[in-house]
Amino acid sequence: MDTDEQSVILPSSTTSGLSLSLLTPLRHPLPILNISEHLTRLKLQTRSGSPFLLGALLGTQNGRQVEIVNSFELATEAGHHDIVDHGFLVQRRDQYKQVFPSLEFIGWYTVASTVTSRHIALHEQFTGYCSTPLLLVLQCSAGSSSSDITGQALPFKAYEPSVEIRDKRTRSVFIEVPYKVETGEAERIAVDWTARGGGGRTSLDSHLQTQRAAVKMLHERILVLVQYVSNVISGKYLSSQVPKDHTTLRSLFALIASLPASESNSFREEFNTEYEDVQLTAFLSVLTKSTSVLNDLIDKHLVMSGGIREDRSLMSGPRRRMGRQGGFAGDWPSMHS
Repeated sequence: MDTDEQSVILPSSTTSGLSLSLLTPLRHPLPILNISEHLTRLKLQTRSGSPFLLGALLGTQNGRQVEIVNSFELATEAGHHDIVDHGFLVQRRDQYKQVFPSLEFIGWYTVASTVTSRHIALHEQFTGYCSTPLLLVLQCSAGSSSSDITGQALPFKAYEPSVEIRDKRTRSVFIEVPYKVETGEAERIAVDWTARGGGGRTSLDSHLQTQRAAVKMLHERILVLVQYVSNVISGKYLSSQVPKDHTTLRSLFALIASLPASESNSFREEFNTEYEDVQLTAFLSVLTKSTSVLNDLIDKHLVMSGGIREDRSLMSGPRRRMGRQGGFAGDWPSMHS
């Protein structure tokens, strides 16, 4: 079985001329975040550590330049995880086409530790929507160590379909495609933590674990900087292992200078002054709004009072006589009192 799994991927010596990018016009890796969220949600819903995942990739292609911009989930036939629900795929693709006319179906994604012949069978079902659909695989590794969280490589691999001729017979294979992605450390931590299986059963646990990993990584890097400065001060920079870099030292000094001196009395006084100014500005804004509302209320009261006086001056005599005779306006004087 292992031989068959390895056989569907050509060796690393075989390179692809495809240029693949995972990004959006807003410079955020939306497809990566969508796949990570899809996997986390299925794990919570199915209570399974390795649920089956399937989705479509949307993007643009200009020659050999490919950009993966968005993605959406796919459904399978009831009782058959290896058969794609093509009606659902076409419906969702057309819906995205109405909102994003420039995006086309360019591939599909799944979650697996390695690519097998099962993925070849799935891949053939997408050839009707794209001549050479790409495959993006999120590789789960539940046994990976926590130190991998600081690595620069994301647990994703992209593959391009190809045909290999061996022993006068052709077969479908995959060629690994290098890709580039613009993302931040926080997004890398979230995706890597999701791929390793997470540590909780709720979204709150997931959020707290991600925050803890980010703080831990920040603390470790601060310790590295502190150790470097200590070595420079102690004279260990003379060795080749710890070179004295004035550019790095100036950057560290600028970073420290930008931090607020929270323990300084002058800083605390200035902070309190600015805080009081902000509160006073907010109070004046509320006071101005209340004054405007009161002014409108006074204007309406004057208009109504003027109209009542005018009505009483014109109709007080006849109305009072009619009140004495008819008895229906007996409360008229109390109404204007």
